[in-house]
Amino acid sequence: MQQRSIDVLTPSQLNTLARDLLEGSFPAIWVEAELGSVARPSSGHMYFTLKDARAQLRAAMFRMKASALRFVPREGMRVLVRGRVTLYDARGEYQMVLDHMEEAGEGALRRAFEELQARLEAEGLFASDRKRALPAHVGRLAVITSPTGAAVRDVVSVLARRFPLLQVDVLPSLVQGATAAAQITRLLQAADASGRYDVILLTRGGGSLEDLWAFNDEALARAVAASTTPVVSAVGHETDFSLTDFAADLRAPTPSVAAELLVPDQQDLARRLRRDAARLQQLHRQTMTQAMQRADRLMLRLNACSPQARLQLLQRRHADLGRRLQAVAAQQRHQRTARLRHASAVLRGHHPQRQLDALRQRLLALRGRPDAAMQRQLQRDALRLRGLARSMEAVSPLATVARGYSILTRHDDGTLVRSVEQVQAGDALQARVGDGVLDVQVTAVER
Repeated sequence: MQQRSIDVLTPSQLNTLARDLLEGSFPAIWVEAELGSVARPSSGHMYFTLKDARAQLRAAMFRMKASALRFVPREGMRVLVRGRVTLYDARGEYQMVLDHMEEAGEGALRRAFEELQARLEAEGLFASDRKRALPAHVGRLAVITSPTGAAVRDVVSVLARRFPLLQVDVLPSLVQGATAAAQITRLLQAADASGRYDVILLTRGGGSLEDLWAFNDEALARAVAASTTPVVSAVGHETDFSLTDFAADLRAPTPSVAAELLVPDQQDLARRLRRDAARLQQLHRQTMTQAMQRADRLMLRLNACSPQARLQLLQRRHADLGRRLQAVAAQQRHQRTARLRHASAVLRGHHPQRQLDALRQRLLALRGRPDAAMQRQLQRDALRLRGLARSMEAVSPLATVARGYSILTRHDDGTLVRSVEQVQAGDALQARVGDGVLDVQVTAVER
């Protein structure tokens, strides 16, 4: 029986062939896995396993690459690695030799978020002194969000319920994905440059950090901070935070709360308007009452200063003086009559016949003296009354008219003409003279 010749390999030769096969079949590849059995000896190299729920793979990262890592690999950490598949000849075990490692999924995003947040905060991009207060009354609002998401429905519903007069423009945009951040940035810059809006609202519903990642874009955060139009950010749920929240002038925990913060409640506004209207009416009534009282006082002062009022005052004083003069005369007559009666009584008491003639003569003399005294007093009072009358005539406007002067008044409203500045050629006037009134017309005015 003839024996066939066969190739017999040693273990090292086989491992070499297997290594060449692996390295030739698997160029640099990416693997996402969980770290296990992490070891870092004094040499600086790192050894660990990459595993999932059903398998594991040995891996190594040499000192030069490991020293460039920006985080410390730990047991159980999920990572994304890049490297080449090879075989360790001495043990016959295949493994990956890594040249790159980064945190995978949420962890990597969280770390990138924190690093970017710290850098922008150090630049002062999130400083509170650069934030502006929202306008007291928002007339036109731009809402940058997905046109089909729950956020836009919540915002529009709350705005319509609270303040239907608000003009709302929904600027549709992607809110997640690779191109979402750039699209939101362009819409924000265009809305700000248009000058049409009082406030710009950036919003979307909740989700994972990866879903919200478009709102953690550095360019978008800088555009929010640079906007001249106030920006409100309402991204995700109350526990979610994004870079636009920190850069915006106001951060709202949810889209619905953002809508409530932007506009007043129409019922509260109606109550305020009714209250202000009542106060305005009350103030108007008070003002009108004060104005009428002031007008009455001015009318009284005007009437008191008119020539007619002064003439009436002088007439009242003249009548009062006449009454006082009559009262004095009546009192004096009463006193003299009483004295006469007393003298008659005394005369009757001294009735001797021998003194009768003398007493009769004396009685006749006494009867004449009171009449003479009364006549002298009446003459003095008459002289005083004529003096008062002459004084009244001296201050009376009618006395001035009687001396040849006249009083000019406007024919239409009776206004007293004191200066040529009050009339012009063609005006109709009335001239009051001593015995009547003349209607005159101005033909020329000389100043």
